[in-house]
Amino acid sequence: MDMSAFELFFIRYLHVLSGVMWIGLLWYFNFVQIPSMPKIPDDQKPAVSKVIAPAALFWFRWAALATVIFGLALAQRNGYLVDALLLKQPVIGIGMWLGLIMAFNVWFIIWPNQKIALGIVEAAAERKPKAGRMAMLASRFNTMLSIPMLFSMVSQQNSFY
Repeated sequence: MDMSAFELFFIRYLHVLSGVMWIGLLWYFNFVQIPSMPKIPDDQKPAVSKVIAPAALFWFRWAALATVIFGLALAQRNGYLVDALLLKQPVIGIGMWLGLIMAFNVWFIIWPNQKIALGIVEAAAERKPKAGRMAMLASRFNTMLSIPMLFSMVSQQNSFY
């Protein structure tokens, strides 16, 4: 394997690895943590909101950023970045745009609202439930977008189209 082939492999590896972490945490939040919270006794909820959720959100947001960076690097390295973003290569382009929208949601909707809901930043008490609901809705939206995004990525890689 020559150096350029290894570099391409390594970028793809990091893209997939960070993507698995990102989508895995997204699905954890939506299929495990959110549905389980009402079942947790009130005296135990701070363990989730003060310890588990902030740690998971740290890895969640940075995995989202890493996935985007390595995905864009992979597209650039393979020579289809511009064509994909302009949807001249629609299969991978749609997946890329869905990933970019999802990453935007992570950094500019979910994370700012979670900081309020979890008390990481100071906010009036009445803002916390609204912020938590907004973060949850954006997270659910991302969960729905993750399905066609993943299909698009797999389709491009495996010529299903």
